[in-house]
Amino acid sequence: MVAGLFAAGLMTAVVGSAPQARAAEKVTLLLDWFINPDHGPLVIAQAKGYFAEAGLEVEMIEPADPNDPPKLVAAGRADLAVSYQPQLHIQAAEGLPLVRVGTLVATPLNTLVALAGGPVRSLADMKGRKVGFSVGGFEDALLGAMLAEVGLTLTDIELINVNFSLSPALLSGQVDAVIGAYRNFELNQLALEGAAGIAFFPEEHGVPPYDELILVANSAKLDDPRLPRFLRAVERGVQYLVNHPDESWRIFAGFKEGLDDELNARAWRDTLPRFALRPSALAPGRYTRFAAFLEERGVIETAPPVASYAVVLE
Repeated sequence: MVAGLFAAGLMTAVVGSAPQARAAEKVTLLLDWFINPDHGPLVIAQAKGYFAEAGLEVEMIEPADPNDPPKLVAAGRADLAVSYQPQLHIQAAEGLPLVRVGTLVATPLNTLVALAGGPVRSLADMKGRKVGFSVGGFEDALLGAMLAEVGLTLTDIELINVNFSLSPALLSGQVDAVIGAYRNFELNQLALEGAAGIAFFPEEHGVPPYDELILVANSAKLDDPRLPRFLRAVERGVQYLVNHPDESWRIFAGFKEGLDDELNARAWRDTLPRFALRPSALAPGRYTRFAAFLEERGVIETAPPVASYAVVLE
């Protein structure tokens, strides 16, 4: 598993022109997937030299399997991982030594998407429809809560595993809707294919709002002095990105081959307002409410105390 992860390719540190105040200490950061606009603050902090100024040499690693990064952090094989709040609740309930220390994207991105002009115009139209999905478990709970708002259940639809081919499955007519589509990507992907999508947002249909992308560390290593420095550098990246969105896009587009395309440009625009302006900040009540939602939907049996898996590092 580890060999596969590292075989996916390493993004070695891009050191800016600013002088380093101390000898650089290496930090290994496992991404949730290939570099994309969701990682904007990380890319800007790297390219602008903010990590280097904090005395850090950050290595960003793209995984072969997006399920691996949190597990590797829990096993002590990496310092940090980009993960998802819903998955953290599940992993914390299972006893994995993972703790949220920062937030990248502070709103849900997940959506239920259908084609505009098709048979699904409202959630009530989902009865008897085929719904494509990529990952079971949490997305089932999310869809179930949305359907419950219109008196339907998961037994009223047919779930079809389309792996990661969400847009192609929708465009080909294999399914009537897809759950797990990101509002900043799949909707733009459909538009580039000449199709208009209609999105149903979970947070508007019975699902508590949550942080889509978070940074997790091992609970046994929260006293690591590199972590607060890392988070302050990410905050500088967010501030620059918000103050200079066009320049930040150019930096991102040139960071790695293959990023400078129309899909990423559109996704960049749509992701900008969703970045956490204060990556270290935490709203414990928000985590408590979402844990209660997962308990109610049967995803977890009992939620541990929020303080055991989400903290603010000074």
